Amino acid sequence: MNQLLAIAFGGAFGAVARFLASTGVYRLAGRDFPYGTLAVNVLGSLLMGLLYILLIERAALGAEWRALLLVGFLGAFTTFSTFSIETLNLLEAGEPWRALTNVLVSVVFCLLAAWLGVLLGRQL
Repeated sequence: MNQLLAIAFGGAFGAVARFLASTGVYRLAGRDFPYGTLAVNVLGSLLMGLLYILLIERAALGAEWRALLLVGFLGAFTTFSTFSIETLNLLEAGEPWRALTNVLVSVVFCLLAAWLGVLLGRQL
């Protein structure tokens, strides 16, 4: 039960953080491309790599902390479902190259960010 509460608590904060971060990015970059979703997914991937190393390989924190941060907060912060619908919207709007760009850039940048997070975590 403690893990479920930790996930719910982390998820609430992750969802709010996602909204604030993506809205801020859209204000800066505009809405002609899913920049906000891309930004939170790359940042979330970086944090997942970093926190994975810190919480699982380095620190002996309890399962509740891992559940709160990795499953709850980052699960709600990253936005694969939003990524999917935005990519579909680009396709339906007759923008196949923008849709393909979104898929490629998101996958490549998120994998690189997760790898960078792992490297950073191992250096600490």
